[in-house]
Amino acid sequence: MTLALSSELSGIAGIVQSVRQTQAMPGSQTSLREANRARIVRAVQQHGALTQVELAGITGLSPASVSNIVTELSDAGVLDTSPSIRSGRRARLVTLARASGLVVGIDVGARTMRVALADVSLQILATETLPLAPDHRADMSLQRAGMLVAEMIEAVDASPDELLAIGVGVPAPVDVRTGTVISTALLRGWDGAVVEQLLGGVLGVPVAVDNDANLGALAEARYGSGVGRESVFYVHASHTIGAGIVLNGHLLHGRQGGAGELGHTIVDPDGAVCRCGSRGCLETIAGSAAILAMLRTSHGPLTLDDVITRARDGDLGCRRALADTGRALGAAVANACTLLDPDAVIIGGTLADAGAVFLDAVRSTVDALVLPSAGGPPDVVASEFGEESELRGALTAALDLARERGSLGVLT
Repeated sequence: MTLALSSELSGIAGIVQSVRQTQAMPGSQTSLREANRARIVRAVQQHGALTQVELAGITGLSPASVSNIVTELSDAGVLDTSPSIRSGRRARLVTLARASGLVVGIDVGARTMRVALADVSLQILATETLPLAPDHRADMSLQRAGMLVAEMIEAVDASPDELLAIGVGVPAPVDVRTGTVISTALLRGWDGAVVEQLLGGVLGVPVAVDNDANLGALAEARYGSGVGRESVFYVHASHTIGAGIVLNGHLLHGRQGGAGELGHTIVDPDGAVCRCGSRGCLETIAGSAAILAMLRTSHGPLTLDDVITRARDGDLGCRRALADTGRALGAAVANACTLLDPDAVIIGGTLADAGAVFLDAVRSTVDALVLPSAGGPPDVVASEFGEESELRGALTAALDLARERGSLGVLT
């Protein structure tokens, strides 16, 4: 631990010690003020970067009190402030000082691996993207990730000692109890990989690993489009299709980490063979390969980004392909909603960037097919973070792990 980090946590420890004393000395103005300081610190730690107006709303303190406390904690090196614009107005954005520590999030995709470095208020300091070979393996990919993380820490003038934890999302089922990837069919070269051993051994910090869609659900439920909702069904719709399920505030993993594999639910038992070895999986009619196949004769070779761009520009064929895909996905989502009864469906991934032509098709199909109820169908909304949901979820998982391990000191 660096001297700056040690001093930081020692300083905040004093705040929390005063909070404990508040219970023993009710009515003490000094203790009350220290309790309010701790409330400010914890609000920023829990919610990330906030304006002073937002801090006042969350903590119930007056704007004047918040302003004074933020100034004191900034002078003490506990908080940082920076200019920002919120709702068209100038504001001061409040974050935890970087000396409180750093976390890393890694989102492993089919073709790329994205890495983000953030402070413990989850303000992202740096991001990088690595291309992955079609046959990429866990050991080599994570070794490259470890080297990149070290370079990113150096690039922001930080010390490796400031790194507290790493979160990793992979597009396959994960046994979160052991951090083991458990599917040969969905992520070849990663089956049986114990990610913490491969990555944590390189960087010397604890590692949280989960399915990528689960991490997307975590980020959206806690900070994004799912805020204020007890149960959400998050759909990652991109080159592949997955889902993350938050029920009554808790992420659902299932018996061995396989909950939420929406893309591999069977919609046509006699349909096309899927990469997983089954026939007629949802992914065979609503994944990117199916979309591009629909358009190959009329449009030639395209990428998924090409289709979305052309649809936005009014290309009728691309718009039709995205709408048809939205209806196919919507039917599967409606079945999931009938089973789970979520408050909302959150659509993330690349296809969410297609906008209304895709989202409206999903929404109208869910509305039409879900079991009718007195409360009406669940809301179907776009993700707050778009294609960054999984990466932000990985950062969140890293922060949660640091908190569990006591690495955040009194910010646990």
